[in-house]
Amino acid sequence: MKKIFIDGSAGTTGLRIHERLGKREEFEIIALPEEKRKDPTARKEIINESDVTFLCLPDDAAREAVAMVDNPNTVIIDTSTAHRTNPEFAYGFPELDKSFEDKIKSSKRIAVPGCHAGGFIALVYPLVQAGIISPDLNLFCHSVTGYSGGGKKMIAEYEGEERSPLLSAPRQYGLTQTHKHLKEMKAITGISDFPIFTPVVSDFYSGMTVTVPLFASQCKGSVEDIKRVYKEKYNTPIVKYIDEASADGFVSGLSMAFKDSMTVSVAGNEDRILLIAQYDNLGKGASGAAIECLNLAMGFEAEKGLEI
Repeated sequence: MKKIFIDGSAGTTGLRIHERLGKREEFEIIALPEEKRKDPTARKEIINESDVTFLCLPDDAAREAVAMVDNPNTVIIDTSTAHRTNPEFAYGFPELDKSFEDKIKSSKRIAVPGCHAGGFIALVYPLVQAGIISPDLNLFCHSVTGYSGGGKKMIAEYEGEERSPLLSAPRQYGLTQTHKHLKEMKAITGISDFPIFTPVVSDFYSGMTVTVPLFASQCKGSVEDIKRVYKEKYNTPIVKYIDEASADGFVSGLSMAFKDSMTVSVAGNEDRILLIAQYDNLGKGASGAAIECLNLAMGFEAEKGLEI
């Protein structure tokens, strides 16, 4: 039985990971007493006792935890932003291609993708690799997410009795164009410049729709070529290409809520194209992706224990 330590188990992602793994007989979840939760010596001991440690922490605390590891067999799965562009860490999106999957399986250091970034990368990476869009193309990304992505503080704001009436409408943020997911969006796809990114948080708990628009004139290939690339790449239980994302002409941010899977689709027309990824910001966008990485690192099927 593998020992699992969740460092930061009180946060949204940590709680979801704990809930999921608590149902699996292959794992024993080990934990620190509350009074030792922030004791560096106790944390170092339990991290090195574990077979796998999940880091559900702010970036600086995640870096600190990695520096504590001296057990060569301990696998670190980091859900923070700290190591997503670090070449020593496997990037936890195995569906991108076999090299990503193989690195997750063989690595002791794995970085879980950011929620917004995962959708953008799923849409853009295959088209850059196929030569359909140039890495020098200036891109735009629009993302709508549920409020759980903001963590405990934002959840409390939305679910509190005295919440602001402004929370009833979608709210755009990241207005300075310095969102923390931009670095991995650029690094993993191989594009030359950061995309213009407009994230929007809305009045629903979890779910996500990421859209990347393109002019057909920017593409070396047709809409059908784009669909073909996605169909060939995304045909797993976790990430699938679908022909139609909308229901009666609308795309809902709730379409994949409470699932760990993702759908990729193409809309628009022959002149203006919409690339669309739909998933749950707490599923494939967080804890679901973390469990998928654990499964691969431990030799299980990627979808084991996931809600597909």
